[in-house]
Amino acid sequence: MQLLIYIITYPFLWFVSILPFKLLYFVSNIVYVFVYKVFGYRRKVVRANLELVFPEKTKEEIITIERRFYSHMCDMFLEMVKTMTISENEMQKRFVFENIEVVQDLEKRKAILMMFPHYASWEWVIAMDKHIESKGYAVYQRLKNKKFDKLIRDIRGKFGTKLIETRETPSTMRDNRQNNIRSIYGVISDQSPALGITRYWSDFMNVKVPVHVGSETLAKRFDLAVIYLKVKKVKRGYYSASFKVLEENPRELDNYKVTDLFLREVEAHIKVDPAYYFWTHKRWKHKDRVPEEFK
Repeated sequence: MQLLIYIITYPFLWFVSILPFKLLYFVSNIVYVFVYKVFGYRRKVVRANLELVFPEKTKEEIITIERRFYSHMCDMFLEMVKTMTISENEMQKRFVFENIEVVQDLEKRKAILMMFPHYASWEWVIAMDKHIESKGYAVYQRLKNKKFDKLIRDIRGKFGTKLIETRETPSTMRDNRQNNIRSIYGVISDQSPALGITRYWSDFMNVKVPVHVGSETLAKRFDLAVIYLKVKKVKRGYYSASFKVLEENPRELDNYKVTDLFLREVEAHIKVDPAYYFWTHKRWKHKDRVPEEFK
């Protein structure tokens, strides 16, 4: 069944990927109508999230953000498909790194853990590999469909990034450290962890939530410098990215300090333009289950 689904779907995805950008966004406009207005995909979740974290905004303001978010989400999905056939030159033109020298200087001294949220375009961060000397790794969750999992690996690895599963990450970091392989690990770090493995709760957009601390734990364990990647949507189909060093020596900080530094950056990022955050995630679903020691 997985093979059949792949055989049926792949030609359509390939056809979409070869569309000129102008036509690609015309298709995105159509997809937006169906996703948002016809089917209302996770619209209740998005509305509840926005109302929770922006209680000061009017209903009209919330709906405006909501509509812009869905339009951007459809764009980003099709941009991911476009990556199948996009050229390196086109990618470099559309995803620009403002201060890549921050990474280039730091990678000479240490391996790096790069933390970033589901904001703007995280798929096109793979363009970074053409600007660094270190080996780039992206931590991801394997898809159940093996054919689509391979497709995602091929797309995200197009410019040199190697995808590693979450469970593979510690052993990869250990091996690279032992063999003096210069490495940069990209981790999307704003997901909501399962309550059973939660060790830390913190304020996120003024709401207490469980927080993943795996990135910080790995940074301390393998002595990785930690940087924050901030992606800005310049206009449709164009992004710029900048870097900020959160901590070069995370072992010197108290536990969870790196995690909190990351969260503060994400909050500031979201507040600049909320429409580009990934609001379909149930990020605040455990807000009413805060343990007493974290209240």
